[in-house]
Amino acid sequence: MRLVFAGTPEPAVPSLRRLLESTRHEVVAVVTRPDAVAGRGRKVSRSPIGRLADEHGIPVLTPHKPADPEFVAQLTELAPDCCPVVAYGALLPQQVLDIPRHGWVNLHFSLLPAWRGAAPVQAAILAGDEITGACTFLIERGLDTGPVFGVVTEKIGVTDTAGVLLERLAESGARLLDSTMDGIQDGVLQAVPQAVEGVSYAPKVDVEAAHVRWDQPALAVSRRIRSVTPAPGAWTEIDGKRIKLGPVELVEEVLPPRVIEVRKSGVFVGTATTAVRLDHIQPPGKRMMPALDWARGARLQPGAVIG
Repeated sequence: MRLVFAGTPEPAVPSLRRLLESTRHEVVAVVTRPDAVAGRGRKVSRSPIGRLADEHGIPVLTPHKPADPEFVAQLTELAPDCCPVVAYGALLPQQVLDIPRHGWVNLHFSLLPAWRGAAPVQAAILAGDEITGACTFLIERGLDTGPVFGVVTEKIGVTDTAGVLLERLAESGARLLDSTMDGIQDGVLQAVPQAVEGVSYAPKVDVEAAHVRWDQPALAVSRRIRSVTPAPGAWTEIDGKRIKLGPVELVEEVLPPRVIEVRKSGVFVGTATTAVRLDHIQPPGKRMMPALDWARGARLQPGAVIG
């Protein structure tokens, strides 16, 4: 089939790479978000999907809005059979959805109808789900509401961060998307409507959602931190300064909520239940460092509190 692939961030790269390697399909163009300012140097940079397409000499379309007449005309001229999508980052109008004869097929990193929306992996970890996965489904006008072609499942480990889990799902999801394209071409796949029950939503994670609340139980604190690692990154405050936190370790000892205790064995913070041991901390303007190294330089007073 003639494919136009739509995607933007790093988790979409394994899917595009696999389709480029396919002997059954031809990726005739890529759609990605426009080049954007990124990094400390504030330089304009290409998206990961755009860079991969450039390496393979594939035309890259970067509409500011998918409804732009120029983009609609370009896509119509390309005449794709199907448009696979992985984390493109923009809503598609009906006139664009109608162009490929087999529609737009999205790879979504959850077990739909659970965790529709922008941040399904983060939401699954925060909620304490034990199992998640990825789905391919036919895009409709609704938010992740379309019928499902295929599913893969993935166990969530007790130490998984959103970044680690997403890396695994990106690889298994790429295989699923490839096989979905094969099944559509062969005419052997029929999309099945999603269940009416079990619907949940995963909105985009903003900086405030990454704020650690030490009045919650230790397990909830750990899940929140893991769910926003590496981005946007969990944070708290000490002496009015915002610091970022890496994943924490649950311990049996009890400390009053927010109280910090520094020992040779580590830096501990009290929660609503048991304490947690801090692993890495990033002070303002510095890199991540071991929590003990930070504590030595911070010279915390006895009874110091966090948050």
